[in-house]
Amino acid sequence: MIFSVMTLFPEYVDTICSESIIGRARESGFITVLPVNMRDYSKDRHRRVDDTPYGGGKGMLIAAPVVCDCHADVLRKLKGTVRTVYMSPQGSLFTQKTAARLAGYDNIIVVCGHYEGIDARAIDMIADEEISVGDYVVTGGELPACLLIDAVSRLCPGVLSDKECYENESFSSGLLEYPQYTRPRTFEGVSVPQVLLDGNHEDIEKWRRREALRITADKRPDLL
Repeated sequence: MIFSVMTLFPEYVDTICSESIIGRARESGFITVLPVNMRDYSKDRHRRVDDTPYGGGKGMLIAAPVVCDCHADVLRKLKGTVRTVYMSPQGSLFTQKTAARLAGYDNIIVVCGHYEGIDARAIDMIADEEISVGDYVVTGGELPACLLIDAVSRLCPGVLSDKECYENESFSSGLLEYPQYTRPRTFEGVSVPQVLLDGNHEDIEKWRRREALRITADKRPDLL
């Protein structure tokens, strides 16, 4: 899986995606994260990429030619299936199901807006879909892009040691995850549930299912 991230801040994306599981997956070659600096496609001698919006208003917009030229160049270098995603608060909400769907592509191009965003013509021309990570606004699309990369990468072959690592996690099964415990056996007078200590795997699975249902009903009843 190759993630090509169109951004004005490539170092930001590269730093976040170089840590922990995702960083190790990059080093091992299971995924590739390629931050692409959109400033490289500016024809302005000062590498300017933005301009004021028609009609007035605060802020600046990234110009359509910069975005489209960058996207065309990225696209030329890719093989296999490609999906272009624009990170936007106007997009559909990113969920585990979205991550699973995107994991089926060979390439994901993630477009990161900044300032007041991107000229709408460029979005219409290059984006296959717009995705939001929640009903709030952040400075740019880089952090949402990294969230998408992290969630999708975990579903790619080789990134995690076993399918079980993600199949039983929150949302993957349609429920929130059951509670988990480690040593010490008793902490501040609270002991680990006895069923987890008895070694009966059938009973453990039943307990985990009941706890997942209970927690989902308490915290996210909408999922039921």
